[in-house]
Amino acid sequence: MNFLAHIYLSGDNDLMKIGNFMADGIHGKHFDNFPMDIQKGIILHRAIDTFTDAHPIFRQSTKRLHSNYHHYSGIIVDIFYDHFLAKNWSNYSDEKLEDYADRFYQSLKDNYDDLTPKTQKIMPYMIDHNWLVSYQTIEGIERVLGRMDTRMKYESNMRFSVKELKMFYTEFETEFTTFFENLITFTNQKILLL
Repeated sequence: MNFLAHIYLSGDNDLMKIGNFMADGIHGKHFDNFPMDIQKGIILHRAIDTFTDAHPIFRQSTKRLHSNYHHYSGIIVDIFYDHFLAKNWSNYSDEKLEDYADRFYQSLKDNYDDLTPKTQKIMPYMIDHNWLVSYQTIEGIERVLGRMDTRMKYESNMRFSVKELKMFYTEFETEFTTFFENLITFTNQKILLL
C-alpha cells in the first residue's frame, strides 16, 4: 500500500500514522530511538507490506501489469490502490479527505523533530502539492507515477501505467475493494497486539 492507506490504517494515533508513513525509509531493527507510538507505526507498516505482498488479490492486480513493468508492478498497484481509497474515501471515513490530509500535514509539522531527515525533506513538497488529496484523480496518479519514475535507478516506465489503469479500471477497483476489507480486518487485529 502507498502513503494514504498506510496513514489511514494506523487509526487515530498521530504518532503511529507518522511511523507508518515514514517506515519505508527506516531499515533494519534499529528504530528504538523513536517514540514508542512511532515504533509501533513502523512495525505496523512492515506487517501491512508483508500481508499485502502475499495476498492473492493484490498479486492478481500485479499480474496484469507484470509483462510491461516487471518488479515495479507492486509499486504501481500500491499507488493505484491509494487512488481507489482516495476516490471512495467517504466509504471509509466520515471526515472529508481534504480535512483528513490537512490534519496529517499539521501533525508532521507538530512532530518535525521526530521525523527522519528524508521525511523532513519531502514534507514541504507533499504539503505544497497536497499528495494525499491528489490521489483522487487519474491526473494526480499520473503525476505521482511520473515523479517516482524520475527517482528510479533503472528505467521503470511507471509513468505509462496509467494506460492500464484506464483500461482495467473496473477490475482494479473491484480487487482493491475486496482486498482492502481484508486488510482493514488484519490491521485492526494487528494493532491490538502492538
